[in-house]
Amino acid sequence: MKTSAAIDELEWELIPASGHPAHMHMALDEVLLDRMIAGARGPAIRFWEWTERALVIGSHQSVINEVDEAAARTLGFTITRRMSGGGTMICEPARTITYSMYLPASAVAGISFRQSYAALDAWAVRSFVDLGVPASYREINDIISPRGKIAGAAQSRRKGFVLHHTTIAHQMDVAIVDQLIRLGRDRLTERGVRSAVKKVSPLAWFTSLSCAETAVHMERSFRDEFRAADSSLMAAELDAADQLVRDKYSTAAWINRLP
Repeated sequence: MKTSAAIDELEWELIPASGHPAHMHMALDEVLLDRMIAGARGPAIRFWEWTERALVIGSHQSVINEVDEAAARTLGFTITRRMSGGGTMICEPARTITYSMYLPASAVAGISFRQSYAALDAWAVRSFVDLGVPASYREINDIISPRGKIAGAAQSRRKGFVLHHTTIAHQMDVAIVDQLIRLGRDRLTERGVRSAVKKVSPLAWFTSLSCAETAVHMERSFRDEFRAADSSLMAAELDAADQLVRDKYSTAAWINRLP
């Protein structure tokens, strides 16, 4: 699938990967989206570096339905909730690649909500194919190989702007998926969207590049395709995100809320 001309025409900035705790990454997404809404930032892509193991649940999910909390504690996973929808993602240092895109909704006007996922991840599919990975897209929000799911995306939209983020399994012990996520188990509450049961297909099955090398390749792919200018997180953005972690993302009221 070709990228939408409107997406191509944006003046993108690229924020290279930087390491933060899980709650901080969640907060940075909200801060950067709000900065764009306020006109303080233009369209940008931010690559993440994971510094801890994390289970990231969707905004409309319930922890008690989705997460085996005993297994998460035993295996050392932080439970965090993002501002976007979708299902639970398993993220690990040096094994997971995540990126967020912040852009005006006008760039995806004229295509459906479902089609916007594929349009915004099309460059990543091409980046994987360049590595020899047999990658393609499956609606509504998955990058796949013939052997299963490589990556999943989620979105949040506010005041005419879009946050689109995608999490990629570079390496994963597929056996821990059923340990950590309560796939197929009985509901403990009627509230909350359930995660879908899907086979995982990590990138490492198809490329010898390390997780860090693959992330650098993806940054280069985006920079070259969109002529993106290098950028960085500003001190004010980091300070605002740190405050948001304390006020919201690290709190039990946010993490354990019943949607």
